[in-house]
Amino acid sequence: MKVPLPKHEWSKIRRRAERFPEPAFDFVRDGLAHTVGMVHGADAADANNSPQINRHVSGQQLCLGLRDLAIQRWGRLAPVVLGRWGIHRTEDFGVMVYAMIDRESMRPSGDDTFGDFRDVYDFDEAFAPESLTGQH
Repeated sequence: MKVPLPKHEWSKIRRRAERFPEPAFDFVRDGLAHTVGMVHGADAADANNSPQINRHVSGQQLCLGLRDLAIQRWGRLAPVVLGRWGIHRTEDFGVMVYAMIDRESMRPSGDDTFGDFRDVYDFDEAFAPESLTGQH
C-alpha cells in the first residue's frame, strides 16, 4: 500500500531524494530499527517481520530515533556527518523515507503523512554542543 500523495508530490520527492548518498539511506534504515527498539523494545526491533508484533513508529519518533542514533555513532560529529550527506533538517529524513516507500523498500501505515517529518526539531539546537554534553 502506498501512502496517498498527489502524483506531482511523488515526482518531487524522487527528485529531492537523488541528492542523498546511499549511506544516508542505510543510516535511515538502521535508524528505523533503532527507533523501533526505543519505542517498542528490543524484542520488536529484532523480530523478523512477525505480524504479531507492532513495529510502527511515527515520523516524529523516527526523527528522534535518528538523532539518538547519530549521537551514539558520531557524538559531536553527528551534525558534520549528516551535513555531508545533505541532511540539514528533519524533513530531509522524510524525503528519504518517502523515497524508500516509493521504491517499496519501506512500508507506511495508513496514518503516516509527509508532514510528520516537518520541523520535528531544529538541527542547530538538537545537535548543539551543549545539548550533546554527556550523550555519547
